[in-house]
Amino acid sequence: MVLRIRQLGVARLGVVLVLALTVGVQAQNAGQESTLLSRIRRLTVEGRRSGEGYWAPDGKSLVFQSEREPGNPFYQIYTLDLATGDTTRVSPGYGKTTCAFIRPGSDQILFASTHHDPKSKQYQQEELDFRASGKERRYSWDYDTEYDIYARAGRTGALTRLTNVRGYDAEASYSPDGQWIVFTSMRDAYNRALSPAEQKQVALDPSYFGEIYIMRADGSGQKRLTSVPGYDGGPFFSPDGTRIVWRRFDEQGLIANVWTMKLDGTDQRQITNFGSMSWAPYIHPSGAYILFASNKLGFENFELYMTDIEGTKEPVRVTYSDGFDGLPVPSPDGRRLTWTSTRSGGSEGQIFLAEWNHQAALAALKAAPPRTNPPAR
Repeated sequence: MVLRIRQLGVARLGVVLVLALTVGVQAQNAGQESTLLSRIRRLTVEGRRSGEGYWAPDGKSLVFQSEREPGNPFYQIYTLDLATGDTTRVSPGYGKTTCAFIRPGSDQILFASTHHDPKSKQYQQEELDFRASGKERRYSWDYDTEYDIYARAGRTGALTRLTNVRGYDAEASYSPDGQWIVFTSMRDAYNRALSPAEQKQVALDPSYFGEIYIMRADGSGQKRLTSVPGYDGGPFFSPDGTRIVWRRFDEQGLIANVWTMKLDGTDQRQITNFGSMSWAPYIHPSGAYILFASNKLGFENFELYMTDIEGTKEPVRVTYSDGFDGLPVPSPDGRRLTWTSTRSGGSEGQIFLAEWNHQAALAALKAAPPRTNPPAR
């Protein structure tokens, strides 16, 4: 009995020590982050996971994706009213969806969806059965060939299909004037005859064929902008609408860097050269710097960073939290930041919000040393 009590005492002491260390690490992280981020709070709590929160042009709401529909294990698209906390589903509720964006000057919401696929509900049940079996698979993004881009009218709920080709069409966003859409497509893997090596590549990793495209807001005038082996994706317009920022993977799909280019695909410039997976870039509304995520510090430890718009300075670290911090999006006024993080525990992400110190960001970048390995121009 004495031994048992002592064991319990040691066990409790161990728990206390672990909790103390955890609290200490969290406090240290908070201190390191506080220069740029303050009042960090979690925005989404419902569902298995949520992510990719993008601001409405007026800064009063977000559009995001979340797994929370009964009977559907895949992402659906929702809006979040930041004043009331109310959420509204804007996607059909079945099939898979991803990558939403709100159109400036309009009530339209852009997103990719597979709901038109006759097998969409079958796939939902198969995934539910797989999860119920207790089996687990390593996380990887699903480049479903049925993904196409839709625009939903806010008032009527009417859906307009903007792309209709075989291959993953997703990761779309509007230009600041709402007249253009830039997106990612893997159609090049399915719209032509492939060599034997390319056929093997499609089976192994179709994202290899991902390229950046641009089209008008009504879906017309679709034009390919990139043509480099490896996955080009996640494009967004610059605040002045003159350039596109995106991330480009190498042919092996292990290293990614941030790039920018003009709207016609010319003047492609590599911004980062971190030797890691640097992705999810988004330009601050000031146009002075780019926020992005990178696993520079460890394969599964993604942190937020920022770099000047030309990539001449060493990137400055923004977050200090084990696990995943990624997909940063500044508010239209540049004073707040949303991102997806696992900092609340577990392996599934949720959306967080913080106040962003723009002046401190400019000062940190000014003080950052010049790049020791600048990308070739």
